[in-house]
Amino acid sequence: MKELTVDAVIENIETVTAFVNAELEAIGCPMKIQIQIDVAIDELFGNIAHYAYGHDRGTATVRIAFDEDSHTVTLTFIDSGTPFDPLQKADPDTTLSAKERSIGGLGIFLVKKTMDHMEYRYEDGHNILSIMKKLR
Repeated sequence: MKELTVDAVIENIETVTAFVNAELEAIGCPMKIQIQIDVAIDELFGNIAHYAYGHDRGTATVRIAFDEDSHTVTLTFIDSGTPFDPLQKADPDTTLSAKERSIGGLGIFLVKKTMDHMEYRYEDGHNILSIMKKLR
């Protein structure tokens, strides 16, 4: 497992994505899956940067682990901001037009649909959100 801790600011999405992509390339991750993971990073790290700390500044840690037996990559996002479980948010009604839908929630919905598993827990003052994706 490798990890990176950075300031939770939008400008660091590129840094986090580059860190994760270097690891994905090292394990031979297919490009389609890498793009799905990149979208998830953009959404999840972006949410931390925008909402976790309010007007204060904090950090976020991103961990990446690869399980060779199951060919599964796990990304874990950790912050000590306001407790928030994105998995409790109701999925948007995608049958409605964009004009009829309420704002927000589409990004998390997309991550849920493209990843194989997601889990959240709040532990010792930290939001811990993990996403898992099978490479095969």
